[in-house]
Amino acid sequence: MIVTVTLNPSLDRTLEVESFARGAVLRTSAPTLQAGGKGVNVTRALTANGIPSIAVLPVGGGEGAELSGLLDVAGVSARFVPVAGRTRSNITVAERDGTITKLNEPGAALSDEELAALTAVISAAVSAGDWVVISGSMPPELGAEQLQALAESLAHRDVNLAIDTSGDALVAALVARPRLIKPNRAELAEIAGRALNSFSDVVAAARGVHDLGVELVLVSLGADGAVLVGPAGVLVGESRVDRPRSTVGAGDSFLAGFLSRFCADEVDVESALLEALAWGAAAAALPGTSVPGPGDITYTNVQLVWRPDLDRPLVAS
Repeated sequence: MIVTVTLNPSLDRTLEVESFARGAVLRTSAPTLQAGGKGVNVTRALTANGIPSIAVLPVGGGEGAELSGLLDVAGVSARFVPVAGRTRSNITVAERDGTITKLNEPGAALSDEELAALTAVISAAVSAGDWVVISGSMPPELGAEQLQALAESLAHRDVNLAIDTSGDALVAALVARPRLIKPNRAELAEIAGRALNSFSDVVAAARGVHDLGVELVLVSLGADGAVLVGPAGVLVGESRVDRPRSTVGAGDSFLAGFLSRFCADEVDVESALLEALAWGAAAAALPGTSVPGPGDITYTNVQLVWRPDLDRPLVAS
């Protein structure tokens, strides 16, 4: 089983416009409304492809009720923890050329009692050998020490821990020695404390994290593809999206794709990376935070690069 934990979920509204102009009156498409938050997106992607997953998340207010309803309609298995604060609502503006503008609310703080209730629900949902994915931004006032304590408590449960967050929270979670982390370029640069301008920079930084005790460092690089550093060495993959519509949530589908294959065959990391690239590319071709189903995923636009030019500059981002 793959259990995802989203401490700061969101109700995601996406609007498409021809082009964005500050101060102007813009006509948009009909809004796309979806349940959001990185862990929620991972579970949605896995569920859409017939892979068992449970999402654990706090919900509150009218937005929380609407988010819960969207997951129920989609057939997503979830454990909802009622909280006093209102679930945040995020807005994405997508331009025809693929440019994305996001307006993300901070979310509501969790009380000590609410965090304890979430921890209890997570513990009840997992068994030894399961994968637990802690993913997304942290609610206001939730300190890195609290995330570290949660991660360490799960590590002691003999589960496989995956982390996909950023900043101090990501650094703190490394103390629990998760089996996998999935940073993007900017998040890995935060850990390394330096700019990452080439594939060789990314590989060196990922190796540094691997040496700290993280078995798999899976780095998503957007248009530059991905790098995986693990016990088998370094893998570099590329993907192509002919008509990108929204990259929001594509990294979550990328992680879901990797886990979908890696959980079934831990030896075949090459196929797992290709699966990740295919799912991420398929998500980028869909509107809003849509997740790809089997009919959206193709493998003709992904490949492993066996002799990569590691000194090649990365695309600016």
